[in-house]
Amino acid sequence: MKMLQRLLLASTILSGFALFQLAEAGTTNDSAIKNRENAFLSQPSTMKLAQAVEPEQKPKPKPGAAPKKPPAPGPAKPPQPAAPKPVAPKPVAPKPVAPKPAAPKPSAAPQAQPQQRMVPPSGAPKPPEHKAPLRPGLQGPVSTPPGTPPAQGRPPSQAGQPMVRPPAAQGAPHLPPPGAQSPGAPAAGGGALHMQPPVPGTVAPSGQQARPIAPTAAGAGLAPQSSQGQPLHRVDQLRNERHESVVGGQTIIREPDRTIIREGNRTIIRHDELDRFRYGARNVRRERRGNDDVTTVIRPNGDRIVNILDANGFLLRRSRILPDGREIIIIENRRGGGQFEPGLGFATFIVDLPPPMIRIPRDRYIVDLEGASPELLYETLMAPPVDVIERPYTLDEIRYSAPLRDRMPRIDLDTVTFDTASWELSPDQIDRLAVVASDLNRVIERNPSEVFLIEGFTDAVGSDVDNLSLSDRRAETVAIILTQQFGVPPENLSTQGYGDQYLKIPTSGPERANRRVTVQRITPLLTGQTQ
Repeated sequence: MKMLQRLLLASTILSGFALFQLAEAGTTNDSAIKNRENAFLSQPSTMKLAQAVEPEQKPKPKPGAAPKKPPAPGPAKPPQPAAPKPVAPKPVAPKPVAPKPAAPKPSAAPQAQPQQRMVPPSGAPKPPEHKAPLRPGLQGPVSTPPGTPPAQGRPPSQAGQPMVRPPAAQGAPHLPPPGAQSPGAPAAGGGALHMQPPVPGTVAPSGQQARPIAPTAAGAGLAPQSSQGQPLHRVDQLRNERHESVVGGQTIIREPDRTIIREGNRTIIRHDELDRFRYGARNVRRERRGNDDVTTVIRPNGDRIVNILDANGFLLRRSRILPDGREIIIIENRRGGGQFEPGLGFATFIVDLPPPMIRIPRDRYIVDLEGASPELLYETLMAPPVDVIERPYTLDEIRYSAPLRDRMPRIDLDTVTFDTASWELSPDQIDRLAVVASDLNRVIERNPSEVFLIEGFTDAVGSDVDNLSLSDRRAETVAIILTQQFGVPPENLSTQGYGDQYLKIPTSGPERANRRVTVQRITPLLTGQTQ
């Protein structure tokens, strides 16, 4: 067959060559040409026949000639890609198909990015499509279509982009601590962060309590607001704003910014001292750490007051953080004995002690501001307890246990007089606090952890609820004046009102001596040290 094939090929070539010669020679013999053409045309048919026979013979050479024929298919395949190449450029639309494999690949890179942004794991493949374009360094290894980064950034018509912008929003709250910050807040959520205790530890906070309070006129104190948003300046205006309820054997009377609690034959009043800290502050941040509420108040001088309350709203710790980062612990209630127990109510804080043995002159034990020298005031504020202090006590044990407070000397601010039913002080009354303020600053400069209790009292005229509210607000006003006018650090002061419970002169009638505010050092009671 091979010989036949070669003969046919040779005859075809020869006849073609002959025709070529005839053409060159200019032969015009039609019959000769036709004869030659017919002979030539008859040969292709034989060629076809030979080609038809060949396929049957090819299977035999395939085993032996397999290496020879791969080259033949090899060239045959290149033409095929050549055709797809024009097709591939057109389906650059299939590049969406390329991105699809690329989408899983970005998912590998974004795993590093979510750690930086703290993005919650919700749809990992989607965020990468947005973040890859934002970080070219990551885009190179991750994205398969390197030539079209913008196309990757813009086409988030895949539901990836809406999922990507939240990460940026989620990163913001972490900047404060917040919210926070903002604190703020998250910051703005200070009211939500402060938990109102079942038995009130502090007054339920509002959303506005996460903000500083702008100072008002000197001596005005803090004015609560009515339900209509009007400021209240007198105790008779408060009566319409009170709401009374009975909870677990306790009578609870709520005012806009205070809570009065009757329990058995005892009545106490509570308020949030953070209001006083926020007065004139630069910023306030509130956050929750576990079960505790932590409020940081930034004072105008850059100091930070950090107050930590437990889940019931009672103070655990108060400290001052200086601009250089040093922290001064002022009150550490966790080392004290009396912690609130829901089943016992405020009886938890009552310390049963005998009256103290007073071995110093009476006029050194209770010093009247009027007529006292600055040196005597200083010595009184620095004086040790008059009796033994058995252990550290909490601030609430000190507030609600008169025999405990009686172990410390005190100063009666008898030169300061309030108008009837008012907690505001006139300018001439403010100046009378200058001497005691100067001595307070001297003591605190010597020991920045000193704590002083400002106590308010009234005479026996009027209802016990009115007198409690009035006395508590008067003590607060004095503390605010000491800070705003004379620079006494607010965190070194605590305030409490007692109404007409501890009369200096036992009478049910009006008595100026009973309408008083006192100052006493309570640091030894908090620390359990007899010095």
